[in-house]
Amino acid sequence: MPILKREPDFLPEALFELPADRFPWWVVHVRSRQEKVLARECRHREIPFYLPLREHRNRRDPRHRISWLPLFPGYVFVRGDLEHERLELLKTNLCVRVLAVLDQEGLGHDLAQVWKLQEMGLPLRAHPELTKGSIVKIAEGPFEGMTGSVVSVKGKDRFVVSVRFIHRAVSVELGRDEIVPGEKSPPRPSPAR
Repeated sequence: MPILKREPDFLPEALFELPADRFPWWVVHVRSRQEKVLARECRHREIPFYLPLREHRNRRDPRHRISWLPLFPGYVFVRGDLEHERLELLKTNLCVRVLAVLDQEGLGHDLAQVWKLQEMGLPLRAHPELTKGSIVKIAEGPFEGMTGSVVSVKGKDRFVVSVRFIHRAVSVELGRDEIVPGEKSPPRPSPAR
């Protein structure tokens, strides 16, 4: 039973199809545990945003309650005119800082992959970004064409997709027969301050 109904985690429906020149990505570093509050403010002010959420089941609770937690605590991804939308969000007093994104294409690609994993309804887990390991490409199945790393956790293989800009990643369970060696990892951009 959910504690609260799941709220929309992005706006608008065509968020990943918006033109990058008119709607560049930027990253909002949010005050502690205020990600959903900022997402509500974005919806209210009609500012395009993405807040990836994951399902969390409390195993100790006899009622098996479900809650929706941010996949990347402390961050909300926003698109739009930096001056107008930034000013609107700074008025909320929920932002620690707004990070400019130099590699727009890279962040857009990384977030689109995370969104695709979410849309498949598979259980995702947050990971620290990986610095070692082989880059692989998925050859077949629902993840076909996606690139990431493979790690072994408790004897099971997991496919890891990184969001390089914030040095975080998510993973999903995967069979080894679905992967092929991928390209060399692209350089990691540093967050702008």
